[in-house]
Amino acid sequence: MKRYFLILTAVFIHQLSFGQYTEDEWKKRDKWMDVDGILEALSADKGDVVADLGSHEGYMTLHLAKAVGINGKVYAVDVEKYKLRNLSKHMKRRGINNVETVLGDYDNPKLTANSLDAIIIMDAYHEMQDYMTILGHVKSALKPGGRLVMIEEIDDFRKDHTRKEQTRSHDLGIKYARQELSDAGFTIQSEIPDFGRWENKKDKRIWLLVATRPQL
Repeated sequence: MKRYFLILTAVFIHQLSFGQYTEDEWKKRDKWMDVDGILEALSADKGDVVADLGSHEGYMTLHLAKAVGINGKVYAVDVEKYKLRNLSKHMKRRGINNVETVLGDYDNPKLTANSLDAIIIMDAYHEMQDYMTILGHVKSALKPGGRLVMIEEIDDFRKDHTRKEQTRSHDLGIKYARQELSDAGFTIQSEIPDFGRWENKKDKRIWLLVATRPQL
């Protein structure tokens, strides 16, 4: 029984690590994640100030840092210190100096008001329990007209389940995010219900949604 428990624990740790997409897995992710499409949706220009909310170890942070260039800046926000430490190591090893890490709270990303041109939340929104509070902080952090790009995954068979049922399985359907962004005062600009397949799994759909903070 003890040996069986240890095996299950090892499997769980492996799955948890994979779900966080450590640096060793980034090249694999490049094969199924449409990074160019994400950056196009974000419309980040050289010199922009952007944030990667739920950055983990920096997969998307790295792409954002290159997109905004040396005169731009990326705030990498996560609630886990070790992820941000690893992220800093990855950026340093690559000679990237335009990234600043931010240790956020579970209900507050701790981003300065009216400071950001764009924010991306990728595969992290479904984990946020105080999502309306967080969306309020996100909207405040964006400049008027600033863009929010949200990307999530959803199993096809789970698309009509309740929000609670979906998030319990680490999924979220686009209809919930669309309504919540609208309720938070964002303007929905565009959406792509089928943005590819997560990890190339045929029944695990990626969606992308673009919203903006209204102009004053």
